[in-house]
Formats: sequence, structure tokens, C-alpha cells
Amino acid sequence: MRVAVVGFGQTPFRTKRKDKTHPELAFEAVNAALEHAGLELKDIEAVAYGSMDPFDGIYCPERWDSTACGLEKPIMKISTGGTTGMTTALAAYEHVASGLFDLVMAVCVQRVGECVDAQPVLNTAVDPIYERYSGLGAIHVASFQATAYMAKYNATEEDLAWVSVKDHKNALKNPYAHIKMDVSVDDVLNSRVVCSPLKLLECCPRSDGAAAVIFASEDLARKIRDNPAWVVAETTISDSYYLGDRLSFAEWDSLAIAGRRLFRDAGIENPGKDIDVAELYSPFTIQEILELEALGFAEKGMGKEFAREGVTFMDGDIPTNPSGGVLCTNPIGATGLVRFGEAALQVMGEAENQVDGAEVALSHAWGGTLQFHTLAVLSSKKKLG
Repeated sequence: MRVAVVGFGQTPFRTKRKDKTHPELAFEAVNAALEHAGLELKDIEAVAYGSMDPFDGIYCPERWDSTACGLEKPIMKISTGGTTGMTTALAAYEHVASGLFDLVMAVCVQRVGECVDAQPVLNTAVDPIYERYSGLGAIHVASFQATAYMAKYNATEEDLAWVSVKDHKNALKNPYAHIKMDVSVDDVLNSRVVCSPLKLLECCPRSDGAAAVIFASEDLARKIRDNPAWVVAETTISDSYYLGDRLSFAEWDSLAIAGRRLFRDAGIENPGKDIDVAELYSPFTIQEILELEALGFAEKGMGKEFAREGVTFMDGDIPTNPSGGVLCTNPIGATGLVRFGEAALQVMGEAENQVDGAEVALSHAWGGTLQFHTLAVLSSKKKLG
């Protein structure tokens, strides 16, 4: 059964949303999604709920949030690291695609501000015997990627800085974005080093907030709205658990495999021409470059040129992260759902920073220690080609 997105809602994202409790954030996003779809809570038949509980210090927050929001319906809890948001979206999608339900809501909530230091939590994603003692976290594995890529393909720190300039420029037009500041290449290069070679303005924040997406069956989607965003294809992949088993940090091979599978299912032959806009999960500048190459938008070693040359800017050939992306907003367990929702808004023609004529959008999330990936293609058309 074909499935479409008919509603998306999100909260403003900030370092600490002290003005709202955990369930109040969920309530805000849920109501925004219902309003966008023109639906009522009673219309929703089931819920997929996602959160990375360790960041919030709350066990089973879905019980608290669902009760407070009135979502006392069949519910599935999702927690898959950084991919949580996208995995939650795909779980909701599958519940409709299977024919089990006609209207399902995906809800993700995260209050990273409750966590004194997120890095020790992220450190638990790595092997506890051989790797965890070294203190590895998300930023460390990103720095491995950066140094490996720079050494192999002669990339410069300025190449990476251009990605930050682009994302921050886009975030200025997004009222929900956490970090809003106009930065130059020099600003990025002169910001303090966090984990060499990555600077502060090349690293994502930790954000509080929530998001919700409503999925509808084919028969209902057109009745609910004239411009639904159809889910054309989706896929997931997992790489090796041990970080030391990766063949190379200069390429993202598992993502490349997932991308080829996704594009085959979607009927996409040339991603650079067939996809109008991409919302990629890039909490660090180097990762957008690697993702563009792995997904076939750029040849290996050439993705470093894209931001500098304007290819990924709003008026470029492949606008990337028009929302400002993860570099400017990162409610970890909800981040992937925001990517998915922003991609849906683009093909609906309703994004805050809209790409002209966008009909096909790509959304992506990664998690763990670079090993999990989720991908989806959304379109204003039920089927491509």
C-alpha cells in the first residue's frame, strides 16, 4: 500500500527548554502536526514513539508523554541512537504500508539539556571492553573521518568550513532552528578547536525539542490534503559493531550500499539530477562531504568542492540541508524525524526555506559509531519515472 505524509509539526529547538516539561514538548509537536494535517487526536490509530532515554534521564518517557498527550493508542517504542528519529518514521510508515492501520503518528522527544554532558552517554555506543575506555564519542569518530579524508583527498580545513557557512546561512530562515548566526569561513576557522581538526562552528549543538509526523494510507492521503508527500522508498543498514573493523574512515561504504539499494527501489538512476533537495544527517561538517560522495552526488574526493563552489547552496544543483541541518539543531533522538519532516515539507512546497520546484527529496540519518543508516525518498508524486 502506498503511504504519504499528511502532517508535520515541530517545536522551536533550544539548549534548554525550561519553559516546557517533557510531555509538554510532545504535546506541542503533536498538536502542530494535527493542525497541519487538519485532523483530530481521535483520528490517529497508532503511534510510533522515539527517544534516546539516557540523555533525558527518564525511563520509558513514552508512557509519560503518551498519557499527557492523550495518545493512549497502540504504541511502539524506538531507540536506535542517532537514527532514532528516522527509524521511528519508518516504523510508523510500515504500520500503514502493511495495511494494519490507516493513520499513524511518529513522535520523537528529546531533552538533551537534562544531561550534564552528552559525550559520556555517546561513549556507551562503542564496545565496552576494547574501545570504550579510550573515551570515544561522536565527535571523536567524526574527527577520525576528517583526518582520514583530508589525508587521502587533500581536503583543507577551509573546505570543511564552507559547509558550516552554508548550513548556518540556511538556519537563519528557519524559525525552529537552534543556532542562528551568520558566519564566514574565517569565523569558522578561528573558532576554537574542539577535536582536531574540527572547530566549534563545525560541530552540532545539543538541543531540546520534539517533532511529529502523520502518515496516511493512499485512500486517505488525498482526502486529507491536496499536496501529500509520498514515501517512494526507504531502507536501513547496519555496519560492524567494532569501530576498529571499519575498512576506511575516508569513505562511508555502508551508506553507499544503502544508497544504491534505496535508489534502485525508488527508480532513481542519477541522484544528482533526479533528487531536488537533500536533508542529510551531518552533525559535523566532514560528514556532509562523505554523505554526498557515498550517495552518488559527488565522485570520491570531489564532495569537498561542493559547498565552496555553491553546489549545495539553495541556488545550487543539489540544495542540501535548507533547514540548517543537524549542524544547527540536534535534539538527538528526534533529529532524524526532523530531517524526514523537513524533506516532506519541501515536496509539499511548504518549507520555511523552500527550494523552488522541489518534487523529490532525500532524507537521511546515521547513528551509533557511524554504523547505522536510515534513508527515505519522498516525492510529490506517488511513483517516480
